[in-house]
Amino acid sequence: MQDTEIIRLYLERSQQAVTETRMRYGQTVRHVIGSILHDPLDAEECENDTYLAAWRSIPPNHPVSLKAYLARIARNTAVRRLDYNNAAKRKPEETVLSLDELCESIADDRASGASDGQLGEAINGFLDTLRPKHRRIFLLRYWQYLSVEEVAAETGCSMSNVSVILSRTRKKVKDHLRKEGFYHG
Repeated sequence: MQDTEIIRLYLERSQQAVTETRMRYGQTVRHVIGSILHDPLDAEECENDTYLAAWRSIPPNHPVSLKAYLARIARNTAVRRLDYNNAAKRKPEETVLSLDELCESIADDRASGASDGQLGEAINGFLDTLRPKHRRIFLLRYWQYLSVEEVAAETGCSMSNVSVILSRTRKKVKDHLRKEGFYHG
């Protein structure tokens, strides 16, 4: 079943929409969640929460790309679960390192008045300027929280090459955001 037909089922409030969504995009949703959460029970619950969130948000939302819409919901659901699970204990080391790396590049000297949504749009615009290989490496590291070793295995690059690409990309994103007026200095 195509996206337009599945979305039509959501708009008609047919429970078949969730079944069709799971059949068409279940593997994608599980992959996104599994790259963040490594507990199968948490991942299964987040997958179900993803479908529930889609059910509750379509309508009023009418996504252009159902796959991207579900991936965003799945990622946000998994990140919230990760935050919840780690509220009273130390976060998994790779996730912390990944986010710390990125924050060091873009979080200092933030200009006043810049919303998170505007910042997200600027980063998306920057990602569109990257070569596909570099964009994929960046997203695997900072969107899916994979370790440098996992990114290297996923892309067929050496760990050293991945590290260099990430370092240069962090510098480029900071320069891009500075030019866009998001950061001073």
